[in-house]
Amino acid sequence: MKKALISGITGQDGSYLAELLLEKGYEVHGIIRRVALEDPGNRLSRIEHIKDRINLIPGSLESYPSLYKIFSQVKPDEIYHLAAQSYVSYSFEDEFSTLNTNINGTHFMLSAYKDISPGAKFYFAASSEMFGKVHEVPQNEDTPFHPRSSYGISKVAGFDLTRNYREAYGLFALSGILYNHESERRGFEFVTRKISSHVAMIKLGIKDKLELGNLDAKRDWGHSRDYVRAMWLMLQQDKPDDYVVCSGEAHTVREFCEKAFAVAGLDYRKYVVTNPDFFRPSEVDILLGDSTKARNTLKWKPEISLDQLVTMMVESDIELYRKRH
Repeated sequence: MKKALISGITGQDGSYLAELLLEKGYEVHGIIRRVALEDPGNRLSRIEHIKDRINLIPGSLESYPSLYKIFSQVKPDEIYHLAAQSYVSYSFEDEFSTLNTNINGTHFMLSAYKDISPGAKFYFAASSEMFGKVHEVPQNEDTPFHPRSSYGISKVAGFDLTRNYREAYGLFALSGILYNHESERRGFEFVTRKISSHVAMIKLGIKDKLELGNLDAKRDWGHSRDYVRAMWLMLQQDKPDDYVVCSGEAHTVREFCEKAFAVAGLDYRKYVVTNPDFFRPSEVDILLGDSTKARNTLKWKPEISLDQLVTMMVESDIELYRKRH
């Protein structure tokens, strides 16, 4: 039985990945912060239904000795490093925390991997935010990076660290450059979940408006369940390589709003208000990926369309708020 170690197992991607690996017969171990054990109702909500089938290990990504101990205990065959401070807007408010946590956490994970389990396979969760001020549309694995936030900068550093460990030490270490992927489990601070949750609250009479920033920003959106499947496929290859994972379609935040409100039978123009406070200091206008390499080499393609994704998110949030109120 293969053993997988997941950092960020309590997040959106971590929970879907854990489900996928369990279905495939893996022994799944997840690194969690000790604070999660003190507040399991909130912190472990995404994995509550599988908690009895996985092994949760308290540890800190900011402590190399902590990770060294975990790697020594688990001796994983596959490592999925998903944990990060991943909310871009917050990274403008606290650049130091974002850079320290994301870069050091990745470095410590890679070092523990090299020292304890060099025969394992390592996945790093890179991001389309690395492209930032894009040099070409669409972006592929050869497009230069030009990050526009400390989050994007931290992911470029993680990407370079992972590639360097692969080249310097001959490790099976790679990165998945994933474009925006959402789901019913997305955090409420992210724009897509902010939209779907407000649609639900407006539909149920709890709120009367939704304030957003740049409605014309374009993003390439997919469902997290499709994207974790791509992560797994990358580690099943004979040789490590980096891949762009995306839908290949770009839509504006305005279009996402229109679709989401339509699911509830509402006209977004009556409820959405632009608030300049929500604009980024340095905006990323368009992110659109080219996943030709992943589709050809991994035989991967997304199965859930944007319309299906939006419908799933809105219907789930309507049900959530109906129960709460």
